[in-house]
Amino acid sequence: MRRTFVFVLLLFTGSLHAQLIKGKLFGENEQGKEILPGATVQWIAEGAPVIVNENGVFQLTVEGLTDKRIIARCTGYLTDTIQWDGGGYVSILLKRAPVAMSGVTVTSKSGNLFPTTSVVQMELINQRELSKAACCDLAGCFGTQASVQPQTTNVVTNSQELRILGLSGVYNQVLVDGMPLVQGLTYTYGISTYPGTAVENIYVAKGTTSVLQGFESISGQINVDTRHPDESDKFHFNAYINSFGEKHFNANLAGAVGKNKKWHSLLALHSVQRAARTDRNHDGFLDLPLLTRYMAYNKWKYGSEKEPGFHWQLGVRFVNEKRIGGQNNYREDNDKGSGNIYGQFVQYNQPELYSKMGFRFSEKHLTSFSAAGSLHQQDSWFGTLSYRGRQTLGYLNLQHELLWKQHSLKAGISYRYLNTTEDLGLSVPDPAKTYMGKHLTQLRVPGVFAENTFHWAGDKMILIAGARLDKHQTEGYYFTPRTMLKYAINHRHTFRASAGTGWRQVNLFSEQPVMLTSSRNIILPATLKPEEAFNWGISHTWRFNLGANSSGTISADFYQTLFQRQIFPDYDADPAGIVIRNLENASRSNAMQIDASLVLFRQLEVRAAYNYLYAYRKEGKEKLLLPFNPRNRVMSAVSYRTVNNRWQADINAHWFDKMRLPDTRNNPEQYRRPAESEAYITVNMQGTFRIKSFEFYAGCENIGHYLQRSPIISADNPFGPYFDLSSVWGPTRGREFYAGVRYSLGKKK
Repeated sequence: MRRTFVFVLLLFTGSLHAQLIKGKLFGENEQGKEILPGATVQWIAEGAPVIVNENGVFQLTVEGLTDKRIIARCTGYLTDTIQWDGGGYVSILLKRAPVAMSGVTVTSKSGNLFPTTSVVQMELINQRELSKAACCDLAGCFGTQASVQPQTTNVVTNSQELRILGLSGVYNQVLVDGMPLVQGLTYTYGISTYPGTAVENIYVAKGTTSVLQGFESISGQINVDTRHPDESDKFHFNAYINSFGEKHFNANLAGAVGKNKKWHSLLALHSVQRAARTDRNHDGFLDLPLLTRYMAYNKWKYGSEKEPGFHWQLGVRFVNEKRIGGQNNYREDNDKGSGNIYGQFVQYNQPELYSKMGFRFSEKHLTSFSAAGSLHQQDSWFGTLSYRGRQTLGYLNLQHELLWKQHSLKAGISYRYLNTTEDLGLSVPDPAKTYMGKHLTQLRVPGVFAENTFHWAGDKMILIAGARLDKHQTEGYYFTPRTMLKYAINHRHTFRASAGTGWRQVNLFSEQPVMLTSSRNIILPATLKPEEAFNWGISHTWRFNLGANSSGTISADFYQTLFQRQIFPDYDADPAGIVIRNLENASRSNAMQIDASLVLFRQLEVRAAYNYLYAYRKEGKEKLLLPFNPRNRVMSAVSYRTVNNRWQADINAHWFDKMRLPDTRNNPEQYRRPAESEAYITVNMQGTFRIKSFEFYAGCENIGHYLQRSPIISADNPFGPYFDLSSVWGPTRGREFYAGVRYSLGKKK
């Protein structure tokens, strides 16, 4: 209390330098410098280390000093010692440490996964964190954190979604370089087509986010920041194989182009070659689909939006993928659509293009324009059901940014376009299935938006208030207000709060692919209307230090999502059907997370998290839990590396509580499943060895070999009336070993 009183008094008397000095800590980067939240500064001979706050600011007490040197430390930067000149303000710039790890750019400040300086509750997963696991695709990049839960949506083709706040992945927005490219038909398999080697950072935001990227992001947002052409290694190669025989090959090539070297280009190539046919649980079905994928991605960059003048980013990507799953003896050349041998075949081509350009007139004025488009063509068979889909997606956004005083205002217009045609048919006629035929989904949404960011009290308090007005082609206008507040009491404690609305149009068959695999009929009683929801949340982050070389972070948050007209496949109302409708009664989700992480002596990192989820819908006065949502979930992760960074060991464990399952009481006894799943745990490990430009890694996923028993209902009779994949809730592949090598050739100059 005494220090607080003295600090306030000195602020008003103007004699701060006599008792306290204030400073800011920066680190070098390719654009000049960046703030370093979570770093530490201290007097070299006296006093405890002080943690730099989220704005890069620190304060040191000046009392009884005998040695007036300040020492500053931050992981990934060279420790520096400066002489205090007696002034009231000091600015420190740390130089980057040489990168000892091949293929990994050190970008973390205090640990590798931590709440960032964002106003919203956000976590950053950087390249160093991604290297702790094989991270073959985006769905495999979240093993050491608890905010995102990868969930299998179709065990036969291994399609997955990324859940935030326990809600289906359709309720969070997946962005690529800030562009909404993953939606509609690209949603089901889109997250698997980005290999970890093409990712620079992943930003995970929980709850309400900015209105600038659109009207979705009901439960959160995942922004995949791909490799930067002007910062990447000149050459990077990664090869991987697992115990199923699946092989991954990745190569990145980056360099400067043009006479003045102002253009920078990155070419990323990715390929997956199919695994061997494996059936460990002896149910007659392949444990892992036979996957073949080819991806080419070329990204160009010119200039920087922080500098005056013109800047531009351009990305071009093409994906060709084939997935084959089903019974062991299924062969796609002869058995597609067969009524005797069950199989699933998915093949698609997906070209996409995006462009982000702008012109900075001055420090206060910036105009930018973004455009993106993709074409998705898919040919699939699910048993005797033929699925052919074609989707055209377009996105336009024009905005202007104005800095006024210490605040900033962004406003603009946008347009969203989506045209999806899905053609369903049967090779063996079945009049009970009434949903066959062509289904057309369209989205034509022009919109306007504005968002102001207020900075007060030296950035101790930051408020973002924004809203957008969009016009749906059939439902009329939707108003989407959102607000986010960050208040830093001091450099250790930060509070956040957010609230806002969101809405989304449903792309039924592409978002719920498992429905196409069921023998049940899909019942569509009425035209589906867009889903709407209100989300609010609060969080607190506490940073602390445990000496000169150790620090920690503890955070806790709570979010509630209140749905209107939520759409949820109802497997309980009709034993022979799946009823699709907008729920008339309330449905909501309450999600809480407590997260703690420690960095000890810069070598040992420990992380643990607990998640609580209560998601339900109301039927009359009764609350029905939504299936596949564990009430409790625990994650822990430990990482250790030697002083010379040559050896590294990583281990993470995930415990899942029981989940409610779809009702199968009307099935014959042999095809019934319990009302709840089992609680279970999975443990994963990886070891890494680095020497010069090489990095060798090997690991094991699901060490305990936990398997869900009989995950496929009626696997012995896949063409019968009870065949169903909707009760898959746990691991189905068992223990999986893998090994790989990474090689990098220097940083681009």
